[in-house]
Amino acid sequence: MTADDIDAAYASVSEVAIRTPLERAARLSERSGADVWLKREDLQAVRSYKLRGAFHMISRLTDEERGRGLVAASAGNHAQGVAYAARALGTTARIYLPRTTPRQKRERIAVLGGDRVEVIVGGDTYDAASAAASADAARTGATIVPAFDHPHVIAGQGTVALELVAQRAEQGQPEAAPDVVVVPVGGGGLIAGMSAWLAARHPNTRVVGVEPSGAASMAAAVKHGRPVTLDEVDAFVDGAAVRRAGDHAYAVLAALAESGRPVDLVTVDPGRVSEEMLDLFEVDGVIAEPAGALAAAALRLPGVVEPDESAVVVVSGGNHDVSRYAEVIERALVSKGVKHYWLVDFPQEPGALRRFLDVVLGPDDDITLFEYVKRHNRETGPALVGIELGSPDELPGLLERLAESPLRAQKLSPDDPAFQFLV
Repeated sequence: MTADDIDAAYASVSEVAIRTPLERAARLSERSGADVWLKREDLQAVRSYKLRGAFHMISRLTDEERGRGLVAASAGNHAQGVAYAARALGTTARIYLPRTTPRQKRERIAVLGGDRVEVIVGGDTYDAASAAASADAARTGATIVPAFDHPHVIAGQGTVALELVAQRAEQGQPEAAPDVVVVPVGGGGLIAGMSAWLAARHPNTRVVGVEPSGAASMAAAVKHGRPVTLDEVDAFVDGAAVRRAGDHAYAVLAALAESGRPVDLVTVDPGRVSEEMLDLFEVDGVIAEPAGALAAAALRLPGVVEPDESAVVVVSGGNHDVSRYAEVIERALVSKGVKHYWLVDFPQEPGALRRFLDVVLGPDDDITLFEYVKRHNRETGPALVGIELGSPDELPGLLERLAESPLRAQKLSPDDPAFQFLV
């Protein structure tokens, strides 16, 4: 993978891809002290950068390869790129999706592909969908279009770097290339392409890759010296929930590391991603899916960008199912420290709940969940209680009042396996 490959890819990518805006992010600049800009790939024709790699690879296929039909696996965004490209280039595609793919993405794939695309849903992870797509190709002879693990796909994704540097130059920035580029990482196609181009054309630019804490497959590959399969994957950041980093993508990053230009990798937990999704929506007016907010969420961590640096953050996708906002809000409140859960043993006597409300709760606290089980053969009954505080600073007072009360209460930790049933 060379910068020349990515320059060449831009010729085909620019036929269909929108030149997405590069916008200053006042909120993130104020938070970090850096000069932060957003590369808005959420405004791409298929609402993610994935169109770039899919179209470039399909455009490079021979007539015979296209004539056999295409097959692909995706968590949703790559599928939309394949659907769009298949329809534009006059071929057909079968696309395999895991059951975790939001309905909004499934419907968009059908609209973009029309009668050129067949959508097949099955399996719980991207990797299961990928295995089904590989089996299909072996059985039918169809041409596989990988989501991230192919040189042509990586070259297409890398055009994001070329484009943002050109835009900065047009804006009259002191330096065309920023000090830092912050990139979300799933299978690694985007960061491999962008890093390869930047290392060759602007070697002083630092690249930071951001993975979900529950699906850090590239960090695992770096640790082991090769891509490895994760035992478990948290699917919340569905667009980056990949069990195994791509071989080609890892090879690009490994080669850069050997040449003295390693990328930095950090992880962000779902709570911080949820907080950033809400801030992007409520403050900045940006509708980002979890993977789309992943890179911006990393600016909540120390040291990702330094004060006075110039930084570009890639907002990689905006295919968000609005029905998921309830879960996003819940995770954000827990992450901020204003939402907490307890198991409380209540005396089974009149007035017990009223005393809890009067004695334990503060004036700005609110009960958001109360599940009580009456035990006729016991003096107490258990209740699951969710409390939303007016401010995270009010937690010590609540804990003190609980300790002074006669109630037995156990606070549930977000690290507790049982907590997953609450968010």
